[in-house]
Amino acid sequence: MHPVFTMSFKDKVVLITGGNSGVGAAIAEFFCREGADVTIIGRNEAKLVTVAENCATIDIRPYTITADLTKDEEVATVIEKTIKKYKKLDVLINSAGLLKFATINDNLLEVFDEVLNINLRAVVHITTLAATELIKTKGNIINISSIAGMKRIGVPEYSLVYGTSKFCLNHFSRCAALELGLYGVRVNTVSLGAVRTNILETAGSSYSWNDFVRHSAIKKITEPEEVADLIGFLASDKAKSITGANYVIDNGMQVKK
Repeated sequence: MHPVFTMSFKDKVVLITGGNSGVGAAIAEFFCREGADVTIIGRNEAKLVTVAENCATIDIRPYTITADLTKDEEVATVIEKTIKKYKKLDVLINSAGLLKFATINDNLLEVFDEVLNINLRAVVHITTLAATELIKTKGNIINISSIAGMKRIGVPEYSLVYGTSKFCLNHFSRCAALELGLYGVRVNTVSLGAVRTNILETAGSSYSWNDFVRHSAIKKITEPEEVADLIGFLASDKAKSITGANYVIDNGMQVKK
């Protein structure tokens, strides 16, 4: 008989960075609905509480930790507190990210340092700290990337720094998949196109969602819940043979010229 695989995450511990809004919040709600023990990390305590309350109405209230992932000592406490509460870690989802614009002739290095500290260095740091625990459970890591890390895109303009950070994240994820695969730990990335969050407003972009619709093959914007569904699959036993992969969810922006 063939084994039966389910999407249930009962008795699984899932840690989500950037869980206080947007895609991260949708991911938290998904895993709470599926019965996981969830830790969500974010810098805004009030937003974390709101997400936790929303999750509690579904099924399970997640454990919240307010932390700045650019501060090494705070990253260390994230892993320590999660293990202290749940005794293990099965899934690490790096959803925290920052979009800022700069050009080579205008303020590039300052923005470069700020964006790469969140989009790359923080991921590398928390991965090194979580690896020992994930090896124990033969768990997995999912890093949220972007199609901006796969090729130069015209929307939004001036995404040089953001695209560079996500390109580096993709390469790190592949290398981590190779190294941690020796211990049964899977590592994958999910590259997003346009997802309906507040990222454009936060970044101060003049673009609207209609600009992205025009650049997509199926003329739509992705909802955060669609991303959460894909991540749920990759974190589950249904994807137990998938590692070192990059799944694109962009409504065909990559194929439309």
